[in-house]
Amino acid sequence: MKILGISLGTKNGNNDTMCRVALEEAKKLGAEIEFIHLFDWDIKYCTGCVACSRALVMGKGMVCTQKDDYKALYEKMIDADGVLFVDPIYESGGSGLFHVITDRMGPGHDTGMMLMTSEKMKAAGKEGLDPKYFRQKAVSFVAIGGSDWAVRCETDHAMLAMSPGWKVVNNEFFSWCKDVIMQDDKIERMKEIARNLVEAAQYIIDNNIMIPGSEEVDLWKGDEGACPHCHGNAFYIFPGTTHVVCELCGLEGRLNIVDGAFKFTNDPSLGVNGTIEHAHDLLSGKKMHGDDIFENEGRLMNLFKDPEFKARKEHYTAVCDPTPSPSKDK
Repeated sequence: MKILGISLGTKNGNNDTMCRVALEEAKKLGAEIEFIHLFDWDIKYCTGCVACSRALVMGKGMVCTQKDDYKALYEKMIDADGVLFVDPIYESGGSGLFHVITDRMGPGHDTGMMLMTSEKMKAAGKEGLDPKYFRQKAVSFVAIGGSDWAVRCETDHAMLAMSPGWKVVNNEFFSWCKDVIMQDDKIERMKEIARNLVEAAQYIIDNNIMIPGSEEVDLWKGDEGACPHCHGNAFYIFPGTTHVVCELCGLEGRLNIVDGAFKFTNDPSLGVNGTIEHAHDLLSGKKMHGDDIFENEGRLMNLFKDPEFKARKEHYTAVCDPTPSPSKDK
């Protein structure tokens, strides 16, 4: 078994330290460990060029126009049995670097679209994508903050696992933790998180669990969340109603108070969005999303041939030029 720890904080800071606390515990349990300080790697922004989604829709395989270390990082995650992210909290949510890797995970590594692509490749007489990309994975997230402004990070972090459909084991944050290395309860909690991750990874190995067919597998070890599916606690509330959308898995339903506590329930009267099949981490939900992407990408490609579309683009492009970068304009 291999456990990969990824820290997104300052070098040898709290995030690096706590990640290593967990990795040391995993090693004691017999796991091979690897540590990545992500700021040492060249990770560029997603530019929104949609080359990845178009390549998948057209059955061309996994493509990204950015030439940096992200592909190597993704392969490291794929080759590990369990992955732990330890991320600093700057403004209540995930760090900027974490958002970048989440954006890069996006459509280009969505398991549903990858399965569709693999089948298209086989139908064209090519070899499909490596089966390793469809093996289920255990992943945990820990955020470390210097204050109590931290409640957005859980949703931000779990979003990374949505595209590949990986199983989240633990997802939590430590507040007021500038001196976390001296807080024995936090040290012990990191060790427990490591033990949970190793146990979940071993379960996946022992049962040879693949992402297709693992919809009912639940490896969650954290507190029960308001969302009965993804354990999320962040919802968009449609003004003046009890109609909500889980900001993580996308389920729609009703948020009502039951026995003094908020309770989310699915509402099939809202259509397919109100059913469990719509959850973004399930293949059924991914298929719905993939179909929508296919339709929208096709419409956009056709628009490039439309004279009115071209005229509007030319008109607004001519309105003003972008201000050049002060550092790059030297």
